[in-house]
Amino acid sequence: HVQLVESGGVSVPPGGSMTLSCTPSGYTTRTNCMGWFRQAPGKQREGVAAIYTSGGNTFYADSVKGRFTLSRDNVKNTVSLELLSANHDDTGMYYCAAKRGGNCGDWAQYHNWGQGTQVTVS
Repeated sequence: HVQLVESGGVSVPPGGSMTLSCTPSGYTTRTNCMGWFRQAPGKQREGVAAIYTSGGNTFYADSVKGRFTLSRDNVKNTVSLELLSANHDDTGMYYCAAKRGGNCGDWAQYHNWGQGTQVTVS
């Protein structure tokens, strides 16, 4: 069983910055992709960033490209998402997710999810 725990969600003013972290535990041997998704109130869930666990190749949604940075810490075994120049549209519940194989930038078939952490830009 793979467990994902998110942290770092806070309330920030427009233009502010924050860093979200995802810490996996348990059986993660077959996890090939780590991704971040978000869901704003009244909106559908959308993928925002993803990274291969075996390398540094990253993927970003157009709405966050240039403002969000996804990184992997192989020592701590964590995946962090840095959010810069936050705007109101970044408000939502952010979820860490994982999947086996495939293209990490393909938002489909992510099978394991964290409980989420709230980001509020106001």
